[in-house]
Amino acid sequence: MHVSHDSDAGAAPEITFDDWLKVDVRVGTIVEALPFPEARKPAYKLMIDFGPAIGTRRSSAQITEHYTLEELVGRQVAAVVNFPPRQIGPVRSEVLTLGFPDENGKVVLVSPSVPVPNGGRLF
Repeated sequence: MHVSHDSDAGAAPEITFDDWLKVDVRVGTIVEALPFPEARKPAYKLMIDFGPAIGTRRSSAQITEHYTLEELVGRQVAAVVNFPPRQIGPVRSEVLTLGFPDENGKVVLVSPSVPVPNGGRLF
């Protein structure tokens, strides 16, 4: 699955509310952030705690421009938790960590503005 990072693209095709409900976006806390030197594009390997119902899941994220490994641990992020896992080099990515492109197309993470319980679903 290719995820477009083109901020100049128009709006996506219209979907139904039922389509939206199929996408399970949850909040989790990054509990581990590691270098990912094998990645084709600069990225980090993340372990994200989504609370007791979902547990801790792996992700890789191209977020090296705006974040250091140290500042990521403890940060809450939003992620899609119901995509099938993807193999990205040696890493099995289990969730898609969400972000928006900055003016140069580099990823800025989506985070709640105040702390919330891990595992909460976006609505």
